[in-house]
Amino acid sequence: MPLNRDFIGRTFPPTAPYEVSRVKIREFADAIGDPNPIYRDREAAKAAGHPDVIAPPTFPIVISLGGEALADPELGLNYAMVVHGEQRFEYVRPVRAGDELVCRTTITEIKSIGNNEKIELRTEITTTDGEPVCTAYNTIVERGA
Repeated sequence: MPLNRDFIGRTFPPTAPYEVSRVKIREFADAIGDPNPIYRDREAAKAAGHPDVIAPPTFPIVISLGGEALADPELGLNYAMVVHGEQRFEYVRPVRAGDELVCRTTITEIKSIGNNEKIELRTEITTTDGEPVCTAYNTIVERGA
């Protein structure tokens, strides 16, 4: 069944704040196999010009993959048939330990491709004070809709 096109252009309320910790950054860097010391060592990060350890560039996927937008039953998304199609990030500044981040997701496109449904999301990631950090773009595919 096609996804609900009424969701195109819908922006969802901000997520609850997510506190970025050094531990979470290190765990993510370990999970992706990136040994860069600026993700683990505060002094190495400071030597590179950062106030604290920073997160790898793909870290925002932890908090930006649609959340409430994809969970709304009226959208009609079948999670059992979902694959992650694409992602990219445009940064204003790196994600840093100590950041408290919120996400505002907008569904920018829904379209059929053969038997599949493609949904594109844009997520603005800011601090709780409103400072822009990055924008995440994600493409989700529901197979065999």
